[in-house]
Amino acid sequence: MMALYGVSMASTVYQVGDSAGWTSMGGVDYQDWAADKNFHVGDTLVFNYNIQFHNVKQVTSQDFETCNATSPIATYTSGSDAINLERLGHVYFICGFPGHCQAGQKIDLLVSLITSGPSPAHWPLSSPSSASSDLYFNRLYWTLSVLAFFLSPFAY
Repeated sequence: MMALYGVSMASTVYQVGDSAGWTSMGGVDYQDWAADKNFHVGDTLVFNYNIQFHNVKQVTSQDFETCNATSPIATYTSGSDAINLERLGHVYFICGFPGHCQAGQKIDLLVSLITSGPSPAHWPLSSPSSASSDLYFNRLYWTLSVLAFFLSPFAY
């Protein structure tokens, strides 16, 4: 892992549901699974499942709450889907097979920046409408951190 003044370049691969995978059987509580993890831009989620019985649909917050799989943002059907987390904020996934989402085969993840420096509270708090603004400031922060790293030998 390489770190430059509070900005880490590492990413993590998460197998959703660990060894149980993405299933409606076996009593996996996906919110409990996610509760002790910190998801960041650049991380990858791997959904492993039987394609005869499951799929993965990325949906909006409203469709997540109502388990509506009719108009997903994206649909994955390979049985071993690797999905890169590319945006800050909440990301929602459900199984589109009838009754599976209602049985708990759904997950809401909060994706944040990787930082080891100042608390994210020092940054402007984000709202859904300010995601592009946050991305701009995060890239600016990263650029300035890299610049400070390379210029620090000349400060003496």
